[in-house]
Amino acid sequence: MPARPPRCSSTGPVRPEPVSLFALAADPNPSGRELFGQEHVRVYRETGGEQGYNWRAATILLLTTRGRASGMERTTPLIYRDDGDAWVIVASKGGAPDHPGWYKNLEADPDATLDIKRDRIPVRAETATGSERTRLWRLMTEVWPPYDDYQQKTERQIPVVVFRRR
Repeated sequence: MPARPPRCSSTGPVRPEPVSLFALAADPNPSGRELFGQEHVRVYRETGGEQGYNWRAATILLLTTRGRASGMERTTPLIYRDDGDAWVIVASKGGAPDHPGWYKNLEADPDATLDIKRDRIPVRAETATGSERTRLWRLMTEVWPPYDDYQQKTERQIPVVVFRRR
């Protein structure tokens, strides 16, 4: 079947918004568009996580830290997994050579806030070590297998961060 030409308006062709190849039917994101960065934060908060909580078959929380230099709050959407009464995330930064800014903020001040759907939870962060890190790393790579690829790309040990309610 031949492709349809784009619709036109008085200002030229009207192109439909791109739809992600990664949008899954189970992900309640009716537009089918990818959410990243601050747009992800905005949509997640506006919908109480109805959009943005499920992303590429993983679950997302919003982490709010205090900037170590600016003192301003910074919010980042991150893949997470529950571990009993704790929440676990990975400071991968896609395997970049340096830790993500949010992790550096937690090193300076481990008190943070998590948004999980409509719940705002005050937490304290700690970096997992030893056998706990090994166990949690395995759990997190079940959720997001590319973490193993990210670790292969960098010489730093990617931190696994555990949050517990304050």
